Amino acid sequence: MNTFDNLPEQAEAKRLLRAALSEDAPAHAYLFYGPRGVGKRDAAVAFAGALIGDPGRVERGSHPDVYLVEPLGDQIRIDDIRELRRDLHMRPFEADRRVYLIYSAETMNEDAADALLKDLEEPPPYAVIVLVADDLGPLPETIRSRCQLVPFTRLSERAIREQLDTRAPGLAANEAASLARLAAGRLDRVARLLDPASARRREALLEVARSVYADPAFEPGDAADRILEGAHERAAEAKEQAEQGLELLDLPTREAEQRVKRAARGAEREELLASLEELASWYRDLVVVAVGAHSAVVHADRLEILTADATTERLAGAEHAAELVRETWRAFEEFNLSPPLALEALFVKLRRELGGNVPSLT
Repeated sequence: MNTFDNLPEQAEAKRLLRAALSEDAPAHAYLFYGPRGVGKRDAAVAFAGALIGDPGRVERGSHPDVYLVEPLGDQIRIDDIRELRRDLHMRPFEADRRVYLIYSAETMNEDAADALLKDLEEPPPYAVIVLVADDLGPLPETIRSRCQLVPFTRLSERAIREQLDTRAPGLAANEAASLARLAAGRLDRVARLLDPASARRREALLEVARSVYADPAFEPGDAADRILEGAHERAAEAKEQAEQGLELLDLPTREAEQRVKRAARGAEREELLASLEELASWYRDLVVVAVGAHSAVVHADRLEILTADATTERLAGAEHAAELVRETWRAFEEFNLSPPLALEALFVKLRRELGGNVPSLT
């Protein structure tokens, strides 16, 4: 089997990596970049396994010539890079090379990036450094320019449907179509959407989306609280999963606590952003259905409800509502907002756009 056969799509990334493996001497540093959940980390592990020559042990995380750096808390700090630098000048234990994987490389603070830069300029001949980043923007140009760039893109709806068919072959066609579109080209969201707890959170979210225009007693604060409840629930799940994973590892107490906190915080943020994306897609679907473009609906499993709700009188308000949610999503991505305040403000605006004499939720 080819090294990257198990990775869906990503033709350009695979081409570049196969070319690198076919060369006598690979580059000293690579930067895998693109959206979260599209296979970058899996590709990095597969690449490391091929470079080391022992894919199985590398995949299991048990090869001594693979060194992994991840953020503790919300950053990769200079101490993490100093430890990597000390290891970098140790010759390989078993293989001909040593591979250094730096996940979430965009979270390196300025001091850490400066420290890494020194070794990107003059690395030992046996070392290959692989940075994995969801966003190029925070990485200094000096780091980017010293790496071979390997781009990753969102997966096609077809690829996501194939994953859904494999993981949940009993799904109804309209539900599979809806989940494939909601996954937005990300494999990590496929797992989230198939989870029963996630399905319950989705039901609650869509109730909130409709209540903006279909509940005369709508309260923005209550709507915000329901979105936050889902995010907190997802954080608790991630915390429990992280704690279970740590039972097999012998880590210092501080590092173990930081890993758990990072997992919970990351899951909460991801759930919140995903909820906003779905909220925006619901109001977009109202517009799509109102103009008769039913085949483009994201929530295909809710088409009957959307058809009843998508009146021409609501068309302009739904279009504005979708943009308001997208603006809030972008603000969460770029700034350190207070979720309760930002969400309540959003729902006040949504009610202004979509409120009025409305049908019953039933």
